[in-house]
Amino acid sequence: MNAAAPLFRPDLLARYDAHGPRYTSYPTAIQFTDSFDAAHYRDAARRGPANAPLSLYFHIPFCDTVCFYCGCNKVATKNRAHARPYLDRMKRELALQAALIDPSRPVTQLHWGGGTPTFLSHGEMAELMSETASHFNLVPDEHAEYSIEVDPREASADTIALLRSLGFNRLSLGVQDFDERVQRAVNRIQPRAMTETVLDAARRHGFRSVSVDLIYGLPHQSVESFARTLDAIIALRPDRVSVFGYAHMPSLFKMQRQIDESALPSPAVRLAILERVIARMGEAGYVYIGMDHFALPDDPLARALDAGTLQRNFQGYSTHADCDLIGIGASSIGKVGDVYAQNARDLEGYAAAIDAGRLAIARGVRLAADDILRRDVIMRLMCGGELRFDDIGITHGIDFSAAFADECARLAPMADDGLIDLTHDAIRVLPAGRMLVRNVASVFDRYLGQSSLQRFSRTV
Repeated sequence: MNAAAPLFRPDLLARYDAHGPRYTSYPTAIQFTDSFDAAHYRDAARRGPANAPLSLYFHIPFCDTVCFYCGCNKVATKNRAHARPYLDRMKRELALQAALIDPSRPVTQLHWGGGTPTFLSHGEMAELMSETASHFNLVPDEHAEYSIEVDPREASADTIALLRSLGFNRLSLGVQDFDERVQRAVNRIQPRAMTETVLDAARRHGFRSVSVDLIYGLPHQSVESFARTLDAIIALRPDRVSVFGYAHMPSLFKMQRQIDESALPSPAVRLAILERVIARMGEAGYVYIGMDHFALPDDPLARALDAGTLQRNFQGYSTHADCDLIGIGASSIGKVGDVYAQNARDLEGYAAAIDAGRLAIARGVRLAADDILRRDVIMRLMCGGELRFDDIGITHGIDFSAAFADECARLAPMADDGLIDLTHDAIRVLPAGRMLVRNVASVFDRYLGQSSLQRFSRTV
């Protein structure tokens, strides 16, 4: 890949801007059905190989206040008492899940998301981590990535110290924008000092990696205003920065109806903001990982990209090998063997299942051989930017060129536009195509014609 070739091609970005999956899984969650039940999941879990690594995801849905842009599954409440019954049910779910898994399997990855995980009290967080360790084989800190999403408005320096003592070694900090007018428009008032306090505490207590999340495309943002936020973040020097494009889908996410659509930046302004992001992050020494992720050159994500070992899961890009994923909590998604499974999204459905002593799985999908093949193709493109036909052929026992003749024909215009290099034996994503890798990967998605693209965010 020619590193000097430009990532940002406004003509191509404008031409290919469309709705499409982010491919944190394939098939995507739209293909999950309620005919899939806990029996399917139990069968897949019990067939899991001994000693294969595990990843654990915990969804803690509570937020003290709601951010208008948010599309996550959350419950806005100031009543901290709601955490106790939910915590007790997560503990019972841990026992149900652990009964299906070989106890020797090492947990090399763990993530708490939400919502706001630090909605839990210090004692409750310690209790949940202790209960997890009693059921699963958590490997030592130096061999694992234990991460948590932190809202700086909900975390003091003491909270950060506690999280490190519990074993967390990576933080993801939500910021979105430092501009006060933007913050008021999205109901997230977060002075810069709050973020600095949390980041400084993370460094003092030895967190190995700190990530910051930003969003462009929010109301009242301009190129100049977002550049000020970007420069402030770069001055703080987090290990990773994610810069997501805001997906305004008020028909799907009711809270987004609180946003004044007339204040949203135009497509041209969004594109100009993205251009500034790409240029400024590169000037600051950050490596473009893919899609909306950047990392410092010595961060494990950047090293994994160089080594060709980058992975992708429901939390985004990952440094660990493809793990079975156990989802805990309402709406959590797991991947075990050849199945994906999602818990009941609402607290009532989740509670009813756990209180009855059964898994809370409400829907899912068992992957067919074609799904597994296409998942491999899509993930190689998304993570490595290269697909050698012989590698796929040997792994899956197919003739790639024959099996995907139609897809290769549909890729030809992308090759003509300089997004990819398409030869008789490989597909390579070129620099101009890296920001449009979702478009390239979607050519191999056989379900896209069967579902509404409007349910996905825009690719730019």
